[in-house]
Amino acid sequence: MNRPLIGVTTSTRSGWRIFPLVRFNLWLAGARAVRWTTRSDIDLGGVDGVIIGGGDDISPELYGGALEMTARLDPDRDQMEHDIAQKALADDIPVLGICRGAQMLNIAAGGSLHQDAWSLYPDAEPIKTILPKRTVCVEQGSHLAMRLGDKPMKVNALHTQAVNRLGQSFRIAARDTNGMVQAIERCRDPFALGVQWHPEHLFYAHRQRAIFRALAEAACAYAEGRRQVFAPA
Repeated sequence: MNRPLIGVTTSTRSGWRIFPLVRFNLWLAGARAVRWTTRSDIDLGGVDGVIIGGGDDISPELYGGALEMTARLDPDRDQMEHDIAQKALADDIPVLGICRGAQMLNIAAGGSLHQDAWSLYPDAEPIKTILPKRTVCVEQGSHLAMRLGDKPMKVNALHTQAVNRLGQSFRIAARDTNGMVQAIERCRDPFALGVQWHPEHLFYAHRQRAIFRALAEAACAYAEGRRQVFAPA
C-alpha cells in the first residue's frame, strides 16, 4: 500500500527546524509529509491527513477574546491554520494537532483558550525543555487510551496557553497531575486528536510513536474510502 500523504503546517520563520523531525516520525509510522506555510499553495484535496504544528501563541481574536498578556503572534498563520482545521474537521480528514495545533483544533471546533494557563495552576511550574518532565494522565475509555494505554506517562509540555471551553464534539483525553488539559479528541470517527506536548521529540518512546501511527492508519482509511468513491462503476 502506498504511504498516505500528510500536510504539516509550520511557521514560515522557524518551521524548517521542526519539519524534518515531524517528517521522520511520519515515515516511521508509514506515511509521507509535505510542509505547508503561509507561503504555500494549500491543497487539502491532495493529502490524506493533516498535522497542525506547534509554534507561537494563537491570537484570542479567533475565539472572541482580547489580548491579556504579551505574546508573540502570527496572524497570517493563525488564519491559515484555522481555515485548514475547520475544513479538515468538516470534511472528515484525519487531523492531529501538536501543542499550538491542539489549541487550534479546539478553536476551530468553537472552543476557547486560557491565555496564561499557568497562572490558573500556581502549584505547576512551566517547563522549558523538550525533555519529558511533566506527568500526563490519560482518560480511561478515551480513543487516546485505546492507542497508548491509560497508564501515566512523561511528556514535554512547553505551552503557555491551554484549552478552556471545549470545542463542539470534542472531549478531554488527558490531563496533567495539576489538572490542566493536555489532550483533546473528537468524540467520533474519523481521527481528530490534539496533544499539548511535542511527541515528535519523543520518537524513542513507543507510546509517542503510536500517536503518529494512529494518524497514518486513519489517513490510509481515508485514502481508501476516497478511492472507492471515485472508482469507476
